Amino acid sequence: MSPIDLSSTLRTTDPEVGLRAAEALRRLAERVESEHVAEARRLGWSWEQIGDALGVTRQSVHAKYGKQSTHV
Repeated sequence: MSPIDLSSTLRTTDPEVGLRAAEALRRLAERVESEHVAEARRLGWSWEQIGDALGVTRQSVHAKYGKQSTHV
């Protein structure tokens, strides 16, 4: 789903279309977060700094991304 398609589907009254759009947004947000966490780690950021930037604890961000390769 392209950004333009996504934008138009967010205004729909059809629950099926709206829910698919919500899932597309969730996948996009996860991908953006993952890429930026990896970049922050490459730049030497601590898990605490990343957690602070995301508004979560260092433990939760480490649990989610700690085993992930730094190359996304």
